[in-house]
Amino acid sequence: MRAAILTLSDKGSRGERVDESGPALAAWLAERGVHTVHSHVIPDEYSQIVAVLTEWGDSDLADLILTTGGTGVSPRDVTPEATMQIADRLIPGLGELMRLKSLEITPMAALSRAVAGIRKQSLIINLPGSPKGAVENLGAIWPTIGHAVEKIRGGQDDCGGKYHYERQLKKT
Repeated sequence: MRAAILTLSDKGSRGERVDESGPALAAWLAERGVHTVHSHVIPDEYSQIVAVLTEWGDSDLADLILTTGGTGVSPRDVTPEATMQIADRLIPGLGELMRLKSLEITPMAALSRAVAGIRKQSLIINLPGSPKGAVENLGAIWPTIGHAVEKIRGGQDDCGGKYHYERQLKKT
């Protein structure tokens, strides 16, 4: 599986803050055999987020596109809106599952507006901006990711059954 990571940070894009979330996600993915083919930091600008996600999705850069940052309630947090703008289809269950699992850790998870969707043949998932939150949220949905990518890319495997679920867990 190929992954691309887009970090949304005004300060990070200006060089005033080091991106820790992107590298933390890339390391976590590498431990699971996923190759990060590209990562980039841009400001929390709606039009820029839309442009990058569109370009990455349309060019088949990666099977899995992760965003980190911009999922909260601050005025500059526009990642979910940008993702919904470019998504061909949304996958509400992934955002719901991330919030559910995160609520076991912090009540602030209720403020997350993260979404997930599909653009062409890429799965796009919004994650929190903190390294810890980003990795925890990805871990919460990881058992579903391999199968989702397979299906998005036209795989014919059945979704149900104990065997299929156990095979997905072994990939984590």
